[in-house]
Amino acid sequence: MFYYFHFILKIVIFLSMDWEKLSMPEPGSLVAVGMSGGVDSTLVSMLLKEHGCTVVGVTMSSWANDLPLPPSVEGVRGSCYGPDEAIDIAQCQVFCQQQGIEHHVVDVSEAYHCNVLDYFKAEYRSGRTPNPCVNCNPTVKFGALLDGVRARGINFDYFCTGHYAALVRPQTDLRQVYGDDAGLEPIRPVMISAATDRRKDQTYFLCRIPSSTLEKVRFPLSSYTKKEVYAMAQERGLVAATRSESQDFIPDTYWDIIFADEPAQPGDIVDLEGKKLGTHRGIQHYTIGQRRGLGVSSNRPLYVHSIDSKKNQVVLCDDKDLLCRGLVANKWVWAGGYAPKSCFRGQVKIRLASPAASSTISAREDGSYEIIFDEPQRAVAPGQAAVVYLNGIIFGGGIISREIR
Repeated sequence: MFYYFHFILKIVIFLSMDWEKLSMPEPGSLVAVGMSGGVDSTLVSMLLKEHGCTVVGVTMSSWANDLPLPPSVEGVRGSCYGPDEAIDIAQCQVFCQQQGIEHHVVDVSEAYHCNVLDYFKAEYRSGRTPNPCVNCNPTVKFGALLDGVRARGINFDYFCTGHYAALVRPQTDLRQVYGDDAGLEPIRPVMISAATDRRKDQTYFLCRIPSSTLEKVRFPLSSYTKKEVYAMAQERGLVAATRSESQDFIPDTYWDIIFADEPAQPGDIVDLEGKKLGTHRGIQHYTIGQRRGLGVSSNRPLYVHSIDSKKNQVVLCDDKDLLCRGLVANKWVWAGGYAPKSCFRGQVKIRLASPAASSTISAREDGSYEIIFDEPQRAVAPGQAAVVYLNGIIFGGGIISREIR
């Protein structure tokens, strides 16, 4: 009974909180814009210039020319990593030259290789399912890129990107939501909130960017839909409005090349009882919940239940066996850097495409957090991000270490 009333009190506190949406850069401010050559970041540059800001375009170069990846034959970039980045860089340079905008290309290849590419391969080879974008944003796009910009003596007032997300600040102490002791100095950090266009919402990918970094960040497209963005870009005659959407991190055609630095280790595909069903090509080719491309024949649909890297086994199951009552996640980044001490309620997303699930979040002695869903969730994958939302606002993001079945 006490817990119930305590929970109701925290909900009342949260609903009564006032949130201040961060204003866009002021006219005359120096704004560095992360440019990819796409319609979103190109339009951001134009809107800020029209608003009276001094815009400096910055484009990151992650390609180190160290893998035999094939270039695009259509002249359109096929992935966010590879030799095709030269296409985007050239288009950014042309646009900035036409608009009289200063432009810089910042080499982030070392940070990208370590924090994204090596991380991606190591996670898959350990039987986990990484999310490269979740790791790239804090370490590269909002990390190494900004370090490189500052190293060039560009003392920007704001850093803007074309992400579909919003930034807010609580008007009262954030810790009141958790029910923790608020102390003497209130914590009012910058926090990430859902964009107007929920279909394009990218907050899940941004969940691990620290509030201290977000202080100087702005997302000018937060209140626009993708349709409106294209319309505004077409009104301004932007070439980027005719370009296709950016592609995935690594297309299927790159997969074997990316993992060619170590030979694949075939092993057994088994069921939950340990019965051998077939042979896998290497555990890096499989992920939790996968159904297609398993290489086994069966009279019913089978899915990847788990991946045992020590035994080099891929375990299959029926769909119902994918349900999990919860998970444990570690490596958390909490808004304001304040890790909640008490048990609290929230909505948790375990992958971009899944709706947030109502859950109870509890701190553990080892610094990890246990999340118990109100309703069992399907295919919880270690290595993916677990993101805690309250009413569309991110309170924290961790990495799933194991599922609770």
